[in-house]
Amino acid sequence: MKIQRNDVRNVAIIAHVDHGKTTLVDELLKQSGVFRANQEVQERVMDSNDIERERGITILSKNTAVYYKKTKINIIDTPGHADFGGEVERVLKMVNGVILLVDAFEGAMPQTKFVLQKALDLNLRVIVCINKIDRPEARPEEVVDEVLELLMDLDASDEQLDCPFLYASAKSGYAVSNLEDEPKDMTPLFETIMDYIPAPEGDPEKGTQVLISTIDYNEYVGRIGVGKVDNGKIAVNQEVMLLNHHDPDKKKKVKISKLYEFDGLNKVEVTEATIGSIVAISGISEIHIGDTLCDPSNPESIPFQKISEPTIAMNFMVNDSPMAGQEGKFITSRHLRDRLYRELNTDVSLRVEDTDSPDCFKVSGRGELHLSVLIENMRREGYEFAVSKAEVLYHTDERGHRLEPMEIAYVDVPEEFSGSVIQRLSERKGELQGMSPTSDGNTRLEFEIPARGLIGFRGDFMTMTKGQGILNTSFDDYAPYKGEIKFRKQGSLIAFESGESVTYGLFSAQDRGTLFIGPGEKVYGGMVIGQNGKAEDIELNICKTKHLTNTRSSSADEALKLTPPKVLSLEQALEFIDNDELLEVTPKNLRIRKRILDSKLRKRSNLK
Repeated sequence: MKIQRNDVRNVAIIAHVDHGKTTLVDELLKQSGVFRANQEVQERVMDSNDIERERGITILSKNTAVYYKKTKINIIDTPGHADFGGEVERVLKMVNGVILLVDAFEGAMPQTKFVLQKALDLNLRVIVCINKIDRPEARPEEVVDEVLELLMDLDASDEQLDCPFLYASAKSGYAVSNLEDEPKDMTPLFETIMDYIPAPEGDPEKGTQVLISTIDYNEYVGRIGVGKVDNGKIAVNQEVMLLNHHDPDKKKKVKISKLYEFDGLNKVEVTEATIGSIVAISGISEIHIGDTLCDPSNPESIPFQKISEPTIAMNFMVNDSPMAGQEGKFITSRHLRDRLYRELNTDVSLRVEDTDSPDCFKVSGRGELHLSVLIENMRREGYEFAVSKAEVLYHTDERGHRLEPMEIAYVDVPEEFSGSVIQRLSERKGELQGMSPTSDGNTRLEFEIPARGLIGFRGDFMTMTKGQGILNTSFDDYAPYKGEIKFRKQGSLIAFESGESVTYGLFSAQDRGTLFIGPGEKVYGGMVIGQNGKAEDIELNICKTKHLTNTRSSSADEALKLTPPKVLSLEQALEFIDNDELLEVTPKNLRIRKRILDSKLRKRSNLK
């Protein structure tokens, strides 16, 4: 018989990028007494990864728990980027309701729609929280209407439409039920969670059932499975059966060696846990997302939605440039292979495949951001390797036609740039679906565009809109191949020989285009040192010095004025490289190079 466990609530916080999820969790932790009164707490305490802190984005979902009036509230902070949507899909299986956070100025954005759709599909209760109401340009009443329209568009049930709306400023630490109420603290939000989010249900008399929704990884204890106890109870030293709904052959008896529950930011060891508890289990090396731990006498797996398939792939390969092995700690194919396969322990949306070459691995993910975060993590850990240009993954239908992944791109730009954005996206096979003014005087364009049409577009887009444009994308579906796209209109400037760049050589080279390097940098033949102003590639000798004569001295070099080089970030470099180029990634440098370094061999291969 199913019963409710009233001393627990399980809730996830979902929202578009940068609408304040992690800041809201910070406040809930502070106001529930998780931190000591005099404890110094860094901002966005849940974003523990360096890249998350620098970029201000959440990449991995995080579990935490707070107490309010003797009730334990398990809170899951989820990512907002579509590239990390796999994280959101999974964790929603652990909760009975969600807090949908919407910026009081930006309103409902593309990713709001994506995460809300997932919550409604699972029939979860929704609390809408309009955040940042203290922004000068906030328009909370209009945003409420936008959210209601979105709920109707997504076919929400009457009960889901009748959801509570709250107004908050996570940064200032308060929430109110009505805009006229005097702001004090987060109590109205805590109370709404208690009243509106259902307590978890389960049958305590039934055999154990725990669905694993997230995997954590720790060098010391290995894989840690995180999931909710759906039925029965789970205890340390208990023997359970490991099953998977999508893999009927998976059946294995395992023993629970350590069991944890969440308390604030910590995992606390417990001896047993009952229905509704969110637990972490260590000591089972074969545990994967989607697995069910259940009673061996009545093994029954819990259905689990399939993880969204990757849409984009890159080759990661051993660095074989003339500078290989000089800057990295981990440089061999074994190092690279072990690291990539280890990433699969925690990232379910990622795929890693061996290729015909033992030095090259095909890595597939949900988008450019997804793969660039992996590259950045690896270079910080001391890895040195090379990556190819991102390519989309095609499907084939039953008639043998090629299908490609399509994205919906939402573009918010000042009106004067809308014409050039429409033209550029149309060149990349984008089709304009709609155009409307936004509340802040910009124009919102909605495009359906092949995923490959967006590869390398962001940098170009930011230049074109003078940094004022906002581009959001979400995966739509697979559609028939849209034809060839001409990506780069400009060629590369290529170093002719190995050596060190000198001012004299760079001075004559800078008239040809935009340089990526300055004087005194090591270069090698076949390395890309800049972008040509014209369509073809040009080889340049930037290591040459002037011949000194009686009348010309080397000090005259000092009078040469060089334009500062354009230093590319990781994303810009990934966007820039063409199909015949690679990006050499080391802990210290990013270098673009031709796949074939020898110029004669390169010309010969171009003639084929």
